[in-house]
Amino acid sequence: MEVFDAIHGRQTIKNIKQDALPREMIEKLLSAGAQAPNHHKVRPWRFVVLTGDGRKKLGDVMAASFFDRNPATPPEGLDKTRALPLRAPVVIVIGADKPADAKIIEIENVSSASAAAQNVLLAAHALGLGAIWRTGEWARDAKVKEFLGFTADQYIVGFIYVGYPDVLPEPYIRIGFEDRVTWVE
Repeated sequence: MEVFDAIHGRQTIKNIKQDALPREMIEKLLSAGAQAPNHHKVRPWRFVVLTGDGRKKLGDVMAASFFDRNPATPPEGLDKTRALPLRAPVVIVIGADKPADAKIIEIENVSSASAAAQNVLLAAHALGLGAIWRTGEWARDAKVKEFLGFTADQYIVGFIYVGYPDVLPEPYIRIGFEDRVTWVE
């Protein structure tokens, strides 16, 4: 797939089949993510891949954390939270390392990890997979971070849900860049 076709054709795909992905395909996605640009060659991204029961374990952590904050939640509310990681057969969590050297600025690491997430999305599209990038409260949740092996002050830039598309969305025309650019000559 040509790079501009990939960039302009990639869409968020929410409806994903539960069919397992081959490990080799997941590793291609991770390899694409690891090609992201990064300052000082520190490779600041961290990938946590959840499949099978790993997704269920994450759902249990999410439900427990939600209940801690909302003890009046009925069981069906907790079940809904528990099911969130089950939306796709693979969840790739991408985080950013804290700077280990004074010359490295934290936003540079976060930016590199975000570029890694975009690479994963583009690679998924090129492989004919569906993917959606999620953040929200779970990217900031201390219990979720701990379960995934991140420190409380580390950033999770996203949860990438990946699988074979069940339903392809209709293509749409995206708004251009023209209203978001200033030219200085």
